[in-house]
Amino acid sequence: MNGIKFTVQTVICISSMVGRGGVLPTIYSERSYKKMSLFGGVIPITAVSFLMFSLFAIAALGYAFGRITIKGVNLGTAGVFIVAILFGCFFFSPLESQLKITVNGETKSYATNALKVIENFGLILFVTSVGFIAGPKFFSNMKKNFKSYVLLGIIIIVVAGISAIGCIFVGRAVGGEGTDTSELTAMIVGLLSGSLTSTPAFSAAKATVLPEYEEVVSVGHGIAYLFGVVGVVLFVQLIPKLTKANMAEERAKLTAVSDGETKKSVGNLVKLDPFGICAFAFAAIIGIFVGAIKVPLSSNGLSGTTFALTTTGGCLLVSLVFGHFSKIGKISIMPEESTLKVFRELGLMLFLIGAGIPGGAHFVEYFDVMYFVYGVIMTIVPMVVGYLFAKHVIKLSLLNNLGSITGGMTSTPALGTLINTAGTEDVAAAYAATYPIALIAVVLVSQFLIILF
Repeated sequence: MNGIKFTVQTVICISSMVGRGGVLPTIYSERSYKKMSLFGGVIPITAVSFLMFSLFAIAALGYAFGRITIKGVNLGTAGVFIVAILFGCFFFSPLESQLKITVNGETKSYATNALKVIENFGLILFVTSVGFIAGPKFFSNMKKNFKSYVLLGIIIIVVAGISAIGCIFVGRAVGGEGTDTSELTAMIVGLLSGSLTSTPAFSAAKATVLPEYEEVVSVGHGIAYLFGVVGVVLFVQLIPKLTKANMAEERAKLTAVSDGETKKSVGNLVKLDPFGICAFAFAAIIGIFVGAIKVPLSSNGLSGTTFALTTTGGCLLVSLVFGHFSKIGKISIMPEESTLKVFRELGLMLFLIGAGIPGGAHFVEYFDVMYFVYGVIMTIVPMVVGYLFAKHVIKLSLLNNLGSITGGMTSTPALGTLINTAGTEDVAAAYAATYPIALIAVVLVSQFLIILF
């Protein structure tokens, strides 16, 4: 690219460490890394600056790409994910070379950890915002549709599990007698977690398989993750168009579920800060603790297979409670609506970038058409079955239906898209109601598949 150049710069790092007995011997290390410079070196962009440059470049290009609309359908914020995947494919190595640290003569890249921080920070911002937004109407909505949400969450995950079993048998038939059945099962379970964009299922699967198959699970998750995000994002936009839904009427139906039961603050409440960031942070802190609580699922106790709500589930649950009560005594614990909207969108963007870049880094290397098709099947089949079941059997309204689908598919990006498509944040209540059920079910199904097959 004209005006932009990568050069290799060698730096001698000199450091000393202080121990209990005084200054320890000085450590000398030499490391080389690619240096990005613009206009003949006038503007060097290195290390953390390169990461920040990349992050904002992906955001700008991603939003522009997501704005491209074909017959009324666009990727929206998910466009950021596509650009992040492409960045990971072509620029992950330069990013790794920039983000390095030398300890005791050993140089390691912390790029993966830096991206994980971005991903988790974004996830906390997004799900906590969603919980606060949904909180005021969540419990009244749950009271009316509790059985429907539980049933739909279970149906979606069970159908996904059945689809995975079908893919296992097809894979064994195609592969013949020489097929490593344990490796195939590990791959399919990885594809299942990716097709449902479920990090808890991914973690549980890696913990359940034999050590030599952990990388196989990771590969499967990465292959299916792309369509797992994009497929549900497109689905929640296409269904209203295909059914020619009147969105004003659908919003009215959704609002009618909980109108008149929303809690309202009485009197003048004390706000700890103008934007409600203190209350938001407090909810996030408690949510992280709640999400870290482990529940044993085997006779081995905490050393065996365990279940946890994870940071996502913990922050979502706590913020729902905060949003429902909105105050403690005379102190407001409800952030401003404008703050929640900004945090929701910012969090979704950061999450997609943090997840997309490392996903793109190995996507081409491990991509296999047949495995990709398996992933597509495990995304589309449970989603369509869940939608038809909710529409014809339990008679949910369209927006309640689609909100439940995003929760049942544990799809954070699709919820963001649905909020924009529906023109109301009330759909978040259905997502929040179905999500915990699906979260528990997908973890259990993933482990059962590995144990039984």
